[in-house]
Amino acid sequence: MPTSRWTISDLAQEFSITPRTIRFYEDQGIVSPAREGRQRVYAARDRARLKLALRGKRLGLQLSDIRALIDMYDGPGTTEPQLRSYLSVLNRHRESLSRQREDIDETLAEIAEQERQCLALLDGR
Repeated sequence: MPTSRWTISDLAQEFSITPRTIRFYEDQGIVSPAREGRQRVYAARDRARLKLALRGKRLGLQLSDIRALIDMYDGPGTTEPQLRSYLSVLNRHRESLSRQREDIDETLAEIAEQERQCLALLDGR
């Protein structure tokens, strides 16, 4: 049965995350649940923003980039500026990951060389 209101437990279960994670995103201003007594009640907007934040996290984006991208969708106008900004963030992130991969490849090559030298020394004894 579709709903337009969710509890923290509902969202935690739906996205396979902990309530603490949702509270973190609340502290960061990404979601802003209403309160009914002591219970947090999340609207469709909160659910969508949480989903986008988790997607950004899976991509390895910085929290500041995630928040800026999500906040852009709340603004007026067309989606073109948001999409261009998102492409820019994705390109920067891809470049960063490519540099990290190069560093890792170099480190793995150095480890292989050190292992080869160690084995050669052990064989020479």
